[in-house]
Amino acid sequence: MTLVSAAVLSCLASSTMAQDASTSSVTLYGIADAGINHVTGLKQGSVTQLASGIMEGSRWGLKGNEDLGGGYRAIFTLESRVELDTGSVSNTTASGTQVPDRLNTATQMGLPASLQPYVSAVAANLGAQLGVNHIDKNLFDRQIYTGLVTPVGAITAGRQYTPGYLASAAFDSMHTESSLALGQLVSVPASFTIRVSNSLQYGIKTGGVTATAMYAMGEVAGNSSANRLLGTMAMYQGAGFSVGGGYNTQKNEVGEKSLTNSILGASVDIGPGTLSTMYATIKDDHPANLSKVAAGLQAQGLPAAFATAIQGAFTTALKQHATLMHIGYRMTMGPSTVTVAYNTMNDKTASNADRDSYGVAYTYALSKRTDLNAVLTRFNNKNSSQLAPGGNGFLGGVTASAGTDSSNVAFGIRHRF
Repeated sequence: MTLVSAAVLSCLASSTMAQDASTSSVTLYGIADAGINHVTGLKQGSVTQLASGIMEGSRWGLKGNEDLGGGYRAIFTLESRVELDTGSVSNTTASGTQVPDRLNTATQMGLPASLQPYVSAVAANLGAQLGVNHIDKNLFDRQIYTGLVTPVGAITAGRQYTPGYLASAAFDSMHTESSLALGQLVSVPASFTIRVSNSLQYGIKTGGVTATAMYAMGEVAGNSSANRLLGTMAMYQGAGFSVGGGYNTQKNEVGEKSLTNSILGASVDIGPGTLSTMYATIKDDHPANLSKVAAGLQAQGLPAAFATAIQGAFTTALKQHATLMHIGYRMTMGPSTVTVAYNTMNDKTASNADRDSYGVAYTYALSKRTDLNAVLTRFNNKNSSQLAPGGNGFLGGVTASAGTDSSNVAFGIRHRF
């Protein structure tokens, strides 16, 4: 089981099927991860910054449990992100509020050039959402949930990782770490729902099988299906191999079927390390948070026909239909861990924004809690793609123009407590 899924499903792995009772406790835990991050291909050229979250997003949290007897246990987790470079709970991309050209050029979107000022205004609003936890700046943006562990599974409620994301993390050779992780290749627009609020989840781990099912309520007044997410995942871990898959499907703010993912993956121990591979599909015919664009433009005085046309153009431009593939090899020898990986996305929309990434990551363990890390990742942007690599705790943003490639070199230190 990978680092992310192990953390999220710890209540299942260590408590659900456990027969021995431990004393009730509250534990403070966290990760402090920071380093130098260098990215090329941006409008301002190459950018070198001190960044938080090179390998994993920096965080602190509290987790607790109370033994209720009879195999039952009450649990909770409160987990907040923290940016080591600023002390904030949010961050922005190195490229700022810039969005891909295909989302900010009226003529490319099939609109008259005279509408460019309105298109730019909508694009700027989209760009303002690119940062991590940048809009609402919620303190416990990462996770916050409570639940009950029983002899036949665990039920948890709150803000949690989605089943589809857990499945993708399980078969990512990078364990979602660094710019080389699979998810970095599909971050703008977001192609996976990582966490979701207002969710109920049931999970169980027995023998080699780990499985979860989730229902997240949209809580939109008058429309019970709006913003709703359904998800499930199942994995089997055998002797030297694992297989599994996951599925998420979400509705937008008006109740239309929106972002949907299917994931299949496998891993096998070969030689001194583990070979992992994954195939995923991405589909979104009704992108979220666009239903009020036309009304907003009309409030600025734009005629209804033009406002509706702009909303329709952004809806079309933000649709997603793609396949994603990953293959990687990870080996640990003494204090050293080396991972090589290749990711590719085949964009099947009219934008044809194909891209791939490849590279190597190296970790040297100074102790069980502290390690030094080095990452080298290359993003190849094709056709209208212009994505820049980020890190586990931040987005990379976009490159200077369509088809401009980008490289990332990062050096960091990570401490777990």
